[in-house]
Amino acid sequence: MAPQFHGEYKVHGGKLVVADFDVTGSVLTDVSISGDFFLEPDEALTAINDALNGRDAAAPAAALAAAIDAALPVGVVLFGFSSQAVAIAVRRGLALATSWSDHQWDVVGPMVLPTEVNVALDEVLTEEVGAGRRNPTLRFWDWQEPSVVIGSFQSLRNEIDPVGVDEFGIKVVRRISGGGAMFMEAGNCITYSLYLPQSLVDGLSFADSYPFLDSWVMAALESLGIKAFYVPLNDIATEQGKIGGAAQKRLANGAMVHHVTMSYDIDADKMVKVLRIGKEKLSDKGTTSAKKRVDPLRRQTGLARADIVARMMATFTARYGARRTELTENELTQARARVGSKFGTEQWLARVP
Repeated sequence: MAPQFHGEYKVHGGKLVVADFDVTGSVLTDVSISGDFFLEPDEALTAINDALNGRDAAAPAAALAAAIDAALPVGVVLFGFSSQAVAIAVRRGLALATSWSDHQWDVVGPMVLPTEVNVALDEVLTEEVGAGRRNPTLRFWDWQEPSVVIGSFQSLRNEIDPVGVDEFGIKVVRRISGGGAMFMEAGNCITYSLYLPQSLVDGLSFADSYPFLDSWVMAALESLGIKAFYVPLNDIATEQGKIGGAAQKRLANGAMVHHVTMSYDIDADKMVKVLRIGKEKLSDKGTTSAKKRVDPLRRQTGLARADIVARMMATFTARYGARRTELTENELTQARARVGSKFGTEQWLARVP
């Protein structure tokens, strides 16, 4: 008889790993790992299978990967895959980890909202996905007021220059995810948030989850003639320079938000008057000037911002079978209430003074 459980995982930029197995009682049995990867010597495949047989079926991916690593003889070469990839394939077979195709995806197009509401929506929609009241969703932001959105753990006084903020009438808000400050004027960048169950990144390290969740946008940019890549941990760049950055926040309800801002037409002179960007921030970026750190998408594509957003939405929709939806009145009401109780308060903004 064929094994009862079957899981597959395609390594980002690598090979396909397939796990077929049974579960007897509460442990893995009759494990058979296969795929189009490369492995030397051949006998190491038996070691991988043996390492998984008898393991607790509820074991986390990290524990399964550690068991494989411990069982592999010295000198074994895994090419195109890893012990982590095998563990993810097993977890997917058990429906403890999921793939993109396991979910119905929604796409919410740009809607002009106050920046505080956009930030609050990140929390509200992540909670809604975790509660099962909303499908996993890609949402593009839009706004009018010039703003700076600082990361959850950034110091307000160390990141923001109050003179520049007052001069240009900048609205400063704090988001729930970590990472760095975002300088946002109407039309000067492309910002989106992805709300998803953490099962989609089950078994992936934090570092690996970033390019995994943005593989679709890399494909969209490539279709526009831009070869983009990740600079660990969370910078998105091209050969011409940095074009954006990502941030994440994982909630206890099992959902998470993955947030990305890409520069389209940044006013670098204004940005450096509003943000305090010190030498240490630039020390590993290969540049001494903050003005050179952000290379706008407009210059690299020659396209209108709306056209780039449309290509991104079309790519995501085609790749994952997503459908267009809108924010509900209840979600907007919750977000506005959250502004009053949290995101619009001085207590939240100055949580790290």
